[in-house]
Amino acid sequence: MTSILVPYHLDEYLPELDVPGPTDTTVMPALPDGDPWRRMGWLYGAVAATVASAATAGSRPLVCSGDCTTALGVVAGLQRTGSDPAVVWFDAHGDLQTPETTTSGYLGGMPLRLLAGYRPELIAAGLGLSPVAEERIVLVDGRDLDPPEVDYLRQSPIRRIPVDGIDPAGLPDGPIYLHLDADVVDPVELPGLWFPAPGGPQLDMVAAAVHQVLDTGRVVAVGIACTWDPNHGAAARLGPLAKEIIHRLGQPAGRPASCRRR
Repeated sequence: MTSILVPYHLDEYLPELDVPGPTDTTVMPALPDGDPWRRMGWLYGAVAATVASAATAGSRPLVCSGDCTTALGVVAGLQRTGSDPAVVWFDAHGDLQTPETTTSGYLGGMPLRLLAGYRPELIAAGLGLSPVAEERIVLVDGRDLDPPEVDYLRQSPIRRIPVDGIDPAGLPDGPIYLHLDADVVDPVELPGLWFPAPGGPQLDMVAAAVHQVLDTGRVVAVGIACTWDPNHGAAARLGPLAKEIIHRLGQPAGRPASCRRR
C-alpha cells in the first residue's frame, strides 16, 4: 500500500494542506505557465505516473489531495497498468458540471463528468484517460445538485444512491476506484469544509458505507479529497477512517473481507 499526497487545489499549490494520515510520497512537479487546464494536465500526468508505478509494484494507493479533480490522474494511472476501474464516488455534490453549464466557472465541479468522457480534449486526452462507462459509475449521496446535473442524471445510466444504500453485491463488476470527498459528511461533524452541504450523513454512516465498498476486495485505489481549511480539525476527525482505509489497502486484494476472516 502506498500513500500519495498531492497538495493542490486544481492548479494551486497548498503548502499547509493537512491530511488525515501519513504519506509515503508527495507529487509536486513544477507546473508550466498557461491556463488551468494545461497546468492541471501536467500535474495529473505526474499523479498518473506515480499511481501507475505504485500499482505496477503491487500496491493499492491511497491518494490525498485538496480537490476531486485529482481523480482524473488516479484513474488514468490505473488504466496505464491495464486496469479498467469502475468508480464509486462519495460526494455531497454531483461534480457533473461542464464549462457550458457551470454558472460559477469552477473547474472543481466537473471531474466526474470528465471521467465519463465529456470533451476529452480539455484534459483526458493528454493523460491518455479513457472514458469510464457511465453504467460503471455510482454517485453516493450527491444531495446538493445544480439543475444541469439533475437534468443530466435523468438521462444518464450513472446510478445515484444514498450513503446507507450501498449494496456490495450491486456494485459494478471488476476493479473499483473509491473516491471520498470529505464534504459528503454533514458539516456539523467536519469543521472548516470549503463547500459545506447541510443535511448530510454522519461520519460513522459514511465510514460504514466505505467499509462495505472495501469489503468487496476489489478496490484498487482510494482517493480522499481533503476539501477543508487547514488546522480546523477535519483531518483529525477523518483520521480513524483513513487509518482503516490504509490498513485495508495493505491487505491482499481480490477476496471479500468475509473470506479473509475465515
